[in-house]
Amino acid sequence: MSDEISLPGQCTGVGWDKDGDTLAMINDKTGVIFLWDANNQKTSQLDSGLRDTLTFLLWSKVGQQLAIGTNKGNLLIYNHQTSRKIPILGKHTRKITCGSWSLQNLLALGSEDRTISISNAEGDTVRQASVRADPAEVQFSEMKGDERSTMGDNTVSVIIGHKTLFLYNMNDPENPIELAFQQRYGSIVHYEWYGDGYILIGFSQGYFVVISTHMKEIGQELFQARNHKDNLSSVAISLSLNKAASVGDNCIKIHDLSDLKEMYAIINLDDERGLDKLSWTEDGQLLAVSTKKGALHVYLTKLPMLGDCSNTRIAFLTSLLEVTVQDVVRQDSPLVISIDLEPSFIGLGPFHLAIGMNNRAWFYALSDDGAEKLKDREYLGTVQSIQLNADYAAVRFEGKVQLHVIEGDAAAPSADERDMRLFPEKEQKEARITDHAITVDFLVYSTNVGGLHYFYLEDWQFVNEYRHMVGIRKIFCDIAGTQLILIDDKSDGFVYNPVNDHITEIPNFSPTILGVLWDNSPHDKVSMKVMSSSHVSRSEWGRGLYMILSFIFRVFLLAMMKTRFLFTFTVKKLCRLALVFWLV
Repeated sequence: MSDEISLPGQCTGVGWDKDGDTLAMINDKTGVIFLWDANNQKTSQLDSGLRDTLTFLLWSKVGQQLAIGTNKGNLLIYNHQTSRKIPILGKHTRKITCGSWSLQNLLALGSEDRTISISNAEGDTVRQASVRADPAEVQFSEMKGDERSTMGDNTVSVIIGHKTLFLYNMNDPENPIELAFQQRYGSIVHYEWYGDGYILIGFSQGYFVVISTHMKEIGQELFQARNHKDNLSSVAISLSLNKAASVGDNCIKIHDLSDLKEMYAIINLDDERGLDKLSWTEDGQLLAVSTKKGALHVYLTKLPMLGDCSNTRIAFLTSLLEVTVQDVVRQDSPLVISIDLEPSFIGLGPFHLAIGMNNRAWFYALSDDGAEKLKDREYLGTVQSIQLNADYAAVRFEGKVQLHVIEGDAAAPSADERDMRLFPEKEQKEARITDHAITVDFLVYSTNVGGLHYFYLEDWQFVNEYRHMVGIRKIFCDIAGTQLILIDDKSDGFVYNPVNDHITEIPNFSPTILGVLWDNSPHDKVSMKVMSSSHVSRSEWGRGLYMILSFIFRVFLLAMMKTRFLFTFTVKKLCRLALVFWLV
């Protein structure tokens, strides 16, 4: 548990802002709004200035506005960014019960006075409509017409008296549509918009129905099924998974939106009765169901594809709090590592594993006996990717790469300049790093202005730089950095050879290429595979000793041009480079 907040009365509304940073809460005893900051886990209080009971709370989907409604129909719009409060007295004459913000930052409210109001972010009423019974479940969406609307969310939908669905098109306010359904379905418990103007509706007697808002199909049921024998309490849709779920009796049933007739999965909760609400996270990763007794069940419905590789070993996420490391060639028993958080990035090196999220990474030492947590480290921005070799970690964040030793003490001062370095250099202040790779000997990175830079780790010096005609988006090095594929901002692919600065455009290079895999096995041909979303293809070409020698002489010439580098570049190092390139 992260924190616990006590309210002076029963909670009547709770909600996160659009960024997930602030949680707002209201209660039925005071007019105070409680704001909990997820970053520092501190709670602040905001006096609404309203003296009647607070009954409704909702954050804007696109702005920093927070709408608060009361049991007497008054409204407060609070801007969390500017701390400005706009009270609107008499927005409705009775209790505000439901509402929704549109993507255009309009606010629709439903009230027990049987009216629907639509207001702008300042609280000014734009539209108002009367309905026949109490409204519930107000939502914004786009109703499809013969002509494509430029308004975006042009329709307010609302359940009327739990029996009908009211559609109020702001482009045609004089002709609202009210849809009635068969009595045997029972009352409407919940509905969801999806796709090109379709609505999935769940009914209390176990039915769920799909209708279209296209005018040619309005009023027609496109699909109908009785998913639950006794009752249905909620429905939910995940657009990212293209799945629909309903909950009722003691189970959850999941369908594929592309073929609702087929049952995708059934989750039974044999020990639970009175299942209540159902909700998916936006990314479809988690599905939560609550019960009327206060229990909450959360199911993992999609595991993020997250992993990294080093030589013949791979590390991949096998559950939200578990990483597995396995050698796919030796087929040893996998090493399962329990972690403390759900990571957003993983890096694997010959002897270490790194996992993390936001601007923080945790490092583990790997051995045959298991994994040992070494330390954690914070960076100056949100980490986009991390790569490891035996000694160093190269971490990319916000257009920069920080290179540092893995097992050094980040908090302790060090006289050794090799412990850490930040790229790009000051003279490259206009450049932003777009991708990077680390090998045994080199850190390689590309920039948005077309730069491709090779940094030699042993001598802590740049040894090669290439300027491409346009910005470089992605780079893929072979195991030693002697061959490289780059993809530029035009989605063209090139093979770059740092030995002689020769670059060759790859013919018929598909703009859908997602990645490149180099063959690590030593042989007489260089081989790699490119991957797109639909297929994998293989390419190979010859390579001679001339390229190895030319690279050695090129490095030697660079050394002669840099005095400090000249005296440290020994014959032993040249031989080591020759051996590395020969084995590739």
